Amino acid sequence: MAEVENKEPIKASEMDPKFKYEIAKMHGGEKLMRCFQCGTCTSDCPVAKFSETYRPRQIIRMAQLGLKDRVLNSDTLWLCAACFTCTDRCPQDVEVASVIRVLRNLAAEKGIVPQVFKEQAVSILESGYAYKIPDLRIKKRETLGLPPLPRGNSEGIKKALHGVSFLKHLEKKGE
Repeated sequence: MAEVENKEPIKASEMDPKFKYEIAKMHGGEKLMRCFQCGTCTSDCPVAKFSETYRPRQIIRMAQLGLKDRVLNSDTLWLCAACFTCTDRCPQDVEVASVIRVLRNLAAEKGIVPQVFKEQAVSILESGYAYKIPDLRIKKRETLGLPPLPRGNSEGIKKALHGVSFLKHLEKKGE
């Protein structure tokens, strides 16, 4: 995956003029075109304060320009903490965090998801837990006389997620 801060010049062939309208039709992306690039989202973002590459304003601009492949293949797209500080502070009432969620969903539908999230999803589907509980921890609980951990409901999770297109990308990797 490429960084959002791609230093390569933008080529006209990269731009999809319909992309912003595609986003605007999706729940959470309706206000994308209200953004006039004031930078409030980035200046108030707690993640941007500690990251040299994460800039919500840049993600929004790339979406507005139709740089679909660049934005969907961006590693930094996944750094958003979904704290909604950007949304709360936007003078144009752009739901920045929601637009980023829409972009993440589009990337996930194409199977473009960081490996760590794929591994977490597989763990949830297999065990019902976000992370595999190490056997050592289970044994330590037993020696301390603690009750066993509740079993995760992986079947219920699989049922609830039936039809989610991202899951087919996990199945392909696992085969």
